[in-house]
Amino acid sequence: MPEVNVKVYSTGTCPICVQAKTLLDKWGIPYAEKRIDQDRKAYEEMMKGTNNARTVPQICIKGKWIGGFSELTELHMDGDLDELVIK
Repeated sequence: MPEVNVKVYSTGTCPICVQAKTLLDKWGIPYAEKRIDQDRKAYEEMMKGTNNARTVPQICIKGKWIGGFSELTELHMDGDLDELVIK
């Protein structure tokens, strides 16, 4: 099983979170979902890592917080996502 370098912090009621996870699946990028609505520790991780972001999804790649869905698609369109995920 490949190492999971991507974490998606989400909630169960977030349609944009679903879109982000669908794109990662489509691109063949494995990820771990962290449900901040069910896991207090995941919520605290997200708050600390994002300087108290108030929206989901929040995406972390190899310890680097990239932002949400828009930033994820922008990285992919610019051709930078593969490099960030693989290295």
